[in-house]
Amino acid sequence: MAAAIASSLIRQKRQARENRDKGVPSKRISSPSKGKGSVCEKHLLAVFSKVRIFGLKKRRRRRPEPQLKGIVTKLYSRQGYHLQLQPDGTIDGTKEEGSSYTLFNLIPVGLRVVAIQGVKTGLYMAMNNEGYLYTSEHFTPECKFKESVFENYYVTYSSMLYRQQQSGRGWYLGLNKEGEIMKGNHVKKNKPAAHFLPKPLEVALYREPSLHELAEVLSRSGTPTKSRSASAVLNGGKTVSQTEST
Repeated sequence: MAAAIASSLIRQKRQARENRDKGVPSKRISSPSKGKGSVCEKHLLAVFSKVRIFGLKKRRRRRPEPQLKGIVTKLYSRQGYHLQLQPDGTIDGTKEEGSSYTLFNLIPVGLRVVAIQGVKTGLYMAMNNEGYLYTSEHFTPECKFKESVFENYYVTYSSMLYRQQQSGRGWYLGLNKEGEIMKGNHVKKNKPAAHFLPKPLEVALYREPSLHELAEVLSRSGTPTKSRSASAVLNGGKTVSQTEST
């Protein structure tokens, strides 16, 4: 019995020695916890990155756009006309109460500075360097008017760019007694031609108009400049009053 056990032990030792000599690798059991941990970590990273991206998109959507509080209004002239801006660019006065071309957006673009835009046409009112009124599809520096309150709640609108060089007198938006638009340098602020009474209809929020370079817009549209002025091209081809304001 003992001899059989001894011979069995000898065989086992001999087999183990032969296995070592042959270089048979021992089996390694991988840790299941390690594999699971790496998969979990990858899943958590993926979820975290999605949450971050979603959060950024959400914040971008919630970012408020700059808004300007202005008014939709009619501008009633002291001469007895409503100022109107027609689709062909004509600026004049009308006695028709219900005309949709008498509605204007007054958009604040500075301290007591407004842009005057026709609601129906989307055109901006502008004054060039000779005092002519015209309309523009784009908002330029010539579309800026200083809004000043006169007596009896009447308001005047003068060009922010141009004025009399010697006296410094402003150039004003004005209508004569026939309801015709006047050259800005012929309108005096203390005369009825320059006085308008706003009749607000509603308060509205506007995006700030994109300011375009004047030279770029003039070259594209062919609007007269000082060197090649032609009153017939301005104001929709209608006559512009050359007389002093009354």
